Amino acid sequence: MISFNKPTSVGKESVYMQQALQNNHISGDGQFTKKAHALLEETIGVPKVLLTTSCTHALEMSALLLELQDGDEVIVPSFTFVSTINAFVLRGAKAVFADIRPDTLNMDETKLEALITPKTRAIVVVHYAGVGCEMDAIMEIANRHNIPVIEDNAHGLFGKYKGKQLGTFGVMATQSFHETKNFTSGEGGALLINDKKYIEEAEILREKGTNRSRFFRGQVDKYTWVNVGSSYLPSDILAAFLTAQLEEREQIQSRRQQIWEIYYKELSAWAEENHVQMPFVPAHCEQTYHMFYLLFPSLEKRQAAIAHLKERGIQAVFHYLPLHLSPMGEKYGGREGDCPVTEQVSDQLLRLPFYTNMTGEDQKRVIESLKELSVQ
Repeated sequence: MISFNKPTSVGKESVYMQQALQNNHISGDGQFTKKAHALLEETIGVPKVLLTTSCTHALEMSALLLELQDGDEVIVPSFTFVSTINAFVLRGAKAVFADIRPDTLNMDETKLEALITPKTRAIVVVHYAGVGCEMDAIMEIANRHNIPVIEDNAHGLFGKYKGKQLGTFGVMATQSFHETKNFTSGEGGALLINDKKYIEEAEILREKGTNRSRFFRGQVDKYTWVNVGSSYLPSDILAAFLTAQLEEREQIQSRRQQIWEIYYKELSAWAEENHVQMPFVPAHCEQTYHMFYLLFPSLEKRQAAIAHLKERGIQAVFHYLPLHLSPMGEKYGGREGDCPVTEQVSDQLLRLPFYTNMTGEDQKRVIESLKELSVQ
């Protein structure tokens, strides 16, 4: 079986994990956590990075930092993972679902302003497949209405929009280091803070509501409980694994680019003949090569393709179901037809096997198996 995803070890992961053990510090904020923080802050260009136990927890921290209240509204694309909105619903916010563009599958910026009300307290964008949203238009609308933007950048680490790093546009951004992502620690995430006014409070939230971080910097002579918070620190063993991955980011991205470009080149003619839509990357976006997907003409044809590949020992999968049509989404007023592009894309999209150490032989098998399939 050719799996949809396989986690990849690329260099010093085992060495660094052993070193973390030898340091006698395997809880949070050890040597490797600090290394990962510094590396990400320098390469992305953000004032503060805080590793978390997951991207979900980073999103929850952003909701806490915005001090959302019952009845506040948060605009989010319907085509995303449930964590994107769950973090805000947990604080009492109401989900307001936005449709996506038919080309990049990102939030449709032309539909955004109509969703804003006096109760809107945040706009959460998702850079789908590591391709940047139209951030110029989104930020112009958000700034005009004085609404903070949060970037769910789970797919987009080191991607760029018009030369600027994804994750540096909103007041905050979140990253995922789940094993399905380009860079992984198995489970893990990070909160990127662009607005410095949130930094001190973020450190307090992440450290169980205490000013422990200030204590270790020598800024106070003892630490105590100062606000609400939780424990969002990952183990330094996980940070050690992640640090090794981040140090090899150029190697990882180069290999993933090669895999993506082979898929695109080899499948373009077949896709055109069979009315299958290929991924679209605008010229002003530098993508992250996070995934390779195809959009089939219908649900039936997508499902037939999944079955066809499965028969040949290849695992290909669909992606998000429309959040506005989920049982929870319906509680917030979601109805069929509210986000027509999302509804259509959810039925059509198929993700092909894609991981950093995918062999050329396995990729060739996936491509040849697809070319056996007539979609018409």
